[in-house]
Amino acid sequence: MSATTVSNNGDFTANPAPLGLLAFGMTTVLLNIHNAGFYELNSMILAMGIFYGGMAQVIVGIMEWKKNNTFGMTAFGSYGFFWLTLVGLIVMPKLGWAEKTSNEGMICYLSMWGVFTLMMFIGTLKLSRALQFVFGSLTVLFFMLAIGDATGNETFKHITGYEGIICGASAIYTGMAQVLNEVYGKTVMPLGVPEKN
Repeated sequence: MSATTVSNNGDFTANPAPLGLLAFGMTTVLLNIHNAGFYELNSMILAMGIFYGGMAQVIVGIMEWKKNNTFGMTAFGSYGFFWLTLVGLIVMPKLGWAEKTSNEGMICYLSMWGVFTLMMFIGTLKLSRALQFVFGSLTVLFFMLAIGDATGNETFKHITGYEGIICGASAIYTGMAQVLNEVYGKTVMPLGVPEKN
């Protein structure tokens, strides 16, 4: 008598990208409502930055690694740690752990993230139009934030906040579109996915 073991190496895990997109998008919208001048920088924003924008995206990055998605792993892992470092830059000086970052330091920090995001945007040119908008508007956002810090112009900073709200909202749209399109088994919210050759 012989026993045959059937092995299926297929990936039956859920798509983690919507969680990452929603974590990024919702945290970005809430921070940029502050940047637009509607309320102060508060514990709600910091908590979102640590737990949803930060930790959730890092977890998604690990899940994307398991799915062999280098782009997703790099994007979600990096932006998760972006949120954690941003909170660190705000909180560490208040705790007496480090000196407050200079204005020049913040300009360099934001500019470096802008360059990174521009490179990631190039990767989206092979992906959906929705992701192109997310990464394109995020590239603009980082450079606008750096310019706002360089000039100190409050009006420009408030305009930047509105651009950030649009960027975050586009990530929320993209994440929810992936969820609802899968649930309904059809295109409920278009993503502009390119035709496969």
